[in-house]
Order: sequence, then structure tokens, then C-alpha cells
Amino acid sequence: CGFNLRGDIRMLKFGRTVTKHRKTILLISFLLLIPSVIGYINTRVNFDVLVYLPDSMETVQGQDILLDEFHKGGFAMVMFDGMDKKDVAKTKAKIEKVDHVESVVWYDSVMDLSTPEEMLPKEAYEAFNDGDTTLMAVFFDTPTSDDGSLEAVEDIREIGGRQCFVSGMSAFVLDLKIIAETEEPVYVLLAGILAMIVMALLLDSWFISPVFLLGLGLTIIYNMGSNLFFGDLSYITKAIAAVLQLAVTMDYSIFLWHSYQEHRYDLKMEREKAMANAIAKTLSSVAGSSITTIAGFLALCFMTFTLGVNLGLVMAKGVVLGVLGSVTILPVLILAFEKPIMKTKHKPLMPKFDKLSDRVTKRPVVWIILFVVLLGPSLVGYTHTDVYYNIDAGVPQTLPFKVASNKLSDQFGLQTELMVLTDANQSAKQKREMIEEIDRVDGVILTLGLESGVGPAVPEEILPNALSGKVKSDRWELMMIGTEYAVATDQLNDQIDEIHGIIKHYDKKAMLIGEGPCTKDLIDVTDRDFKVVTAISIAAIFFII
Repeated sequence: CGFNLRGDIRMLKFGRTVTKHRKTILLISFLLLIPSVIGYINTRVNFDVLVYLPDSMETVQGQDILLDEFHKGGFAMVMFDGMDKKDVAKTKAKIEKVDHVESVVWYDSVMDLSTPEEMLPKEAYEAFNDGDTTLMAVFFDTPTSDDGSLEAVEDIREIGGRQCFVSGMSAFVLDLKIIAETEEPVYVLLAGILAMIVMALLLDSWFISPVFLLGLGLTIIYNMGSNLFFGDLSYITKAIAAVLQLAVTMDYSIFLWHSYQEHRYDLKMEREKAMANAIAKTLSSVAGSSITTIAGFLALCFMTFTLGVNLGLVMAKGVVLGVLGSVTILPVLILAFEKPIMKTKHKPLMPKFDKLSDRVTKRPVVWIILFVVLLGPSLVGYTHTDVYYNIDAGVPQTLPFKVASNKLSDQFGLQTELMVLTDANQSAKQKREMIEEIDRVDGVILTLGLESGVGPAVPEEILPNALSGKVKSDRWELMMIGTEYAVATDQLNDQIDEIHGIIKHYDKKAMLIGEGPCTKDLIDVTDRDFKVVTAISIAAIFFII
């Protein structure tokens, strides 16, 4: 009892301090907008979720090797429609000069354009040509979601014009960035408008809703601006953080308002004293609620997929700022705008639910049985709901990336491109045998490497350095595999397992990398992470309560 009394006294003193220094608090709260807006503008947004995979994974290490050894990070598959081969060659030369383009692989990388088509190796020619459409692979010297790669995709589209179609993860990230930056302000604004309408109707004053939104809006801006200290922010976190913080912390504001009215009008206290007591009561009531919410978000930090850390820290910080704002900024705003708030009072539309509460308390056994019965189908639905990991599945079909991907699939049969890093000192015979075995895997359309491109009749030693240097370093050799299976499908994941077994048979250090293997790792990692987060959050909340 003594502990509780001392706590209540401290909270009451805090409430009195807030009401006494309300002008200073109001000034500081608006001054804090300056660094917050600067931080928000300068926080880089990351649109590639695969970068949050653990560094210990082979696919992530392989991507680092690809960048360090070959100076290749992101890549794109570029198609040209109805363009003469000589014009394609000229366009290729322009693309090679684009900033951050490391190399461009087309069939003229292996054969001279003057060579008659009938004399070209059939596999090499068909890998790059289908009717009047020609295909080339463009590698960037920066990672997939790096600004350099995204700018290069924009430049390639501009060079190629309407005849150019660019697919690949960098193209997807660019289009996703454009969509997010265009639509995100719209739905954040929409969420604010809808929240304001609901509060205006269901609370007892028309003017209280904009006051609430102003107070919560300030804390949301503080939260988003302080993310600058994290270095970058996932686009998923950025997209949901503001709306989620608004929803989670709105209850604290409503509680403060009801408590203030109780002390001010029911208990007939002076407004400063009423607000001080309302702040103390709000703090004591929402402390447990906010701590359990924070614990739930911090549980995300135990994910090995570090997007959970990104989201968990941002949201936990948002709840803390929301609570602080509800007992500092909001009380000051309510006192400042009390007259218009009271002049716009109306009868709330929210019913009191007296009859429902009576039925619940008089027949508890009935409700327990009802919830137990509902638990069965709920568990079935929870455990049998399909989760998709193909991150481009929800984008519009009209997106330039999606149009290019569909064209790549329709004309060349390619859905996903995989890359293999293998020992550069491996014999040509072993490499050819490995390629032949990969070619026999169901769903593999083509396998491109030094050996597949030139065949056994041409010794590797006589190949020009310009060609071999693009796919071979002192330690590693790079191969590309085209498959007809889409990312994150069971067919592709089974295919990846089979190809992984083949390359490991020939080279224990070989690595299979690319969007497909990374997404498969994402599925495996998050499946474990979700279970861990659920267990930790339940345990944490149990002990807090």
C-alpha cells in the first residue's frame, strides 16, 4: 500500500508539473518538429526485404562474394522488341556506359554479329533471341536495392524507350519505391481522416478529434524522425508504423479525456487540478497496457530475420512516445482548446452496452462454451491459411517490372534466374558434367557458363579476357541458370534443393545464390522466427501481468 501511495503521489506531482509548465511543453513539442522532419527526410528507406537475412546464410555470403570478386551486385534481364541486331548492339554499347553498369552479357559476348545465325550454337542463340525479341543480362556494380542500381535501371529504360522491357529485382525495387512514395501519404492521410470522423461521432465533442490527431501526429513525427539513428528503414516498417502507432496509442488519449471530464465536471475540480489528477490516473492505468504492448513489439527483435528488429524497435519506440505524448502534449492541447471543445459537445453515438454486459455477467458459462466452440474452427483457419512469400505477387499487372516479367516468361519461358558460384580451378570436364546434370533437372530452361557457351571444342585458354573476366575470378567462376518456376513456389524450392545437391557433389564450396534461393531461405527463417516470437511475447506478457 505504501508503494502504491508513493507511486500515486509521484504521478500526481508529474501531472502538476505538466499543467504548470504547459506553455514550455507546447513550445518544446513544436520545436522538436524541426529535427524530426529533418531526420524523417534523411532516413533512407530500404525496399529489399532480402537484405535482412542473417549474414551467416550461404546465400548472403554468396552475394557478398559476387560483389567483391566480380563487382556484380544487382542485375536485370533486359529485352528489346523489334530492334535490328546492329541497333541492339549500339544500344548495348550505350547501356555499358551507364553509371553503375558493370557488364552486359548478350550473345555477341560469345560470337561476332557477322556470324550467320545458322552457324551459332543453337542453345546460345535461343537463350538470347525469340522471334524479333532479343534478351541481354545487365549486371550492376552496386547491390540490388542500392540507389546506384535503381538509377541504372531508370537510365536503361530511358535509353531503350518503348522497345525496352526491364525485369529483375532491381527493376522491381524501383517500381515498388515509386508506388510506395506515391501512395503512402495518401493512405496515411486517409487513416487520419477516418480516425477523426470516427472519434467525432463516437466521442462527445466534434472538436476533440483534431486535438487528438494533433497530439498523436506530433509523436508519430518524432518516432519517424528518430529512425535516422537506425541508418535505414524498411519500406514495410515505414508503411505501417504511422498507422499502427495511431491505432495502438489512441486509447491512451481517450482515457485521458474521459478522466479529465470526470475530475473537471463530475468532481467539480479546477481545470489545472483536474488535469493533474487525470494525468496521474492515466499514467497508472495505461502503464501496464503500454508495457505489454512494448514487450510484444520487442519480441520481434528475437527474429534472426532482422526486419523484425527494424519493425520491433520502431514500434516499441512509437508506443513509448505515444504514452509520453498522451500525458504531456495532449493535456496541454486540451487545456489550450478547452473552450472550442466544450462548445462543440454533442451526445455520443456510442451505446453504453448495459444490456450486453448484464447478459455476459449473468451467463458466463454460456459465453465460455461459445468461445471454446469457436476456438476449433479458428485454429483450423489459423494453421491452414496460405502465406505467400513472393513479394511481387501483390503489385499491379500494369507495373513496368511486371509487364517485363510476364513477357520474359511468355517468350523465353524464364520465371527465375539463379546463379552458381563454383571453384575457378575446377576442371572444364567437371564443369561440363555439372552443367549437363543441371540441364536435366525438371524446369531448368538453360544453363549459361563459359563451358556451356563455347562447348568442349574450344579451349578456355583461348577465350578473350573480356569474356572470361566477366564470369571468372582467381577463386570463383559464375554460372547462370534459367528456370520456368516462379519464386517462392514449391516447385522452385524443390528444384533449388536438387540443384544445390548437384553443385555440392562436384564442389563442396559451391554456392547457389539469387532471388530464388534467398526467398527460400526467407521462408525457412521466418517459419522458425514466427514461432519464437509468439512464444517469447506470450511469456513476456504473462510475467508482466
